Order: sequence, then C-alpha cells, then structure tokens
Amino acid sequence: MNKYTGLLSFVFGIILTVFVFLSWRSCNKKDEAAMVNQDYYLITNQIQKMNKMVVLEQDFSSFQTHKSSAAKIAGFDILPREMVLYTTAKAQVSYDLKKMKIDVDTVSKKVIIDELPQPEIKIFPDVKIHFMDDYAVNRFKQSDINGIMESAKKNMSKSVNQEQLKQESKKQLKENLTEIFVLAKALHYSIEDKTNTFSSAEL
Repeated sequence: MNKYTGLLSFVFGIILTVFVFLSWRSCNKKDEAAMVNQDYYLITNQIQKMNKMVVLEQDFSSFQTHKSSAAKIAGFDILPREMVLYTTAKAQVSYDLKKMKIDVDTVSKKVIIDELPQPEIKIFPDVKIHFMDDYAVNRFKQSDINGIMESAKKNMSKSVNQEQLKQESKKQLKENLTEIFVLAKALHYSIEDKTNTFSSAEL
C-alpha cells in the first residue's frame, strides 16, 4: 500500500510541476503579447498624430529695373523712360503626411517607411511700382505697365531656388518624424527607410 501511495505521490508531483510550468509559461506569453500589443499601439498612435499638412514658408524680395527709349541717335537714348519695380514672393512648401505609409513589424521590431509624400512647391509673386520716370511724349501705356509687371513676376518666380527649398523642407519633414523615431528607438525598434529619403546616420 505504501509502495502505491509513494508512486501516486511521485506521479502527482510530476503532474503538478508540469501544470505549474505550463501556467507560468502561458502567463509569460500573455505578458509578452500584451507588451507587443502595447508597443504597436504606442507607435501607430504616434504615426496617426503625424497625419497632417506640414508647411514651410520663405519670403523673397528684390528690385527690378526696366529701361527703354523712343529711339537712339549717335548712341544716346532719346526720351528715355525707366521703371523700378519692387518684387516679392512667398514660397510655400507643403507635405501631406496623410499620404505617408509606415508599417510596424512587431516580429522583427522594425518601423518601416514604405512611402513619404513628395514636397509640393507653390510660389506667390507680387510686384509694385517703386519708381517710374517717363516723358509725356513717350509715356508708359497701361498695357506696357501690365506686361512689365507680369514679366517681373515670372522673373521673380524663376529666381527662387527650388532645390534649396526642397532641402529645407526635408529638414522640416525629419523634425516632424523625429517623435516617431525617438519613440521607436525607446521601444528598441529599428527604423528602415525604403524611400531612401534619409541616410542611416539620420535615422
């Protein structure tokens, strides 16, 4: 009787040990799953907060001079006329972050940038007559003034360095994404940029 009792006790002890081990492992798995879900929620929630329009603005200004004359005699201008224009331009670069696609891989612990919006550049030129000097017999016509002002606007738009604006806007874009990068690194996630917008040193 004692022999069977000891055997039963031994078997019962093994079963209890296995049960405790499986319960402990199950709890650990639940804890790990909960942590993974929490990390995923934190990162995706931060990404959703970034879904907005980012705008960078810069102002430019310059003076443009237009000169003409009724005729030239012996190299001298006859009845010269002159107009000095003050031109300004507001350059606006925008990123629609609703168009970005960022995946969160909880298995490999990666934040993957699949797609980023391209910068949209808009230039709003304006021109005012700063100074105008003409003669009664060689006066600027309104059609001349309109043409000169329109030409000044086009010249102002062309003078804006769009490549430099794109570089400046890239810095602004990275600043907006920094919150995602910092949070991902704090949760021990690596960042992979498939768009090649940022160098590995910037991530």
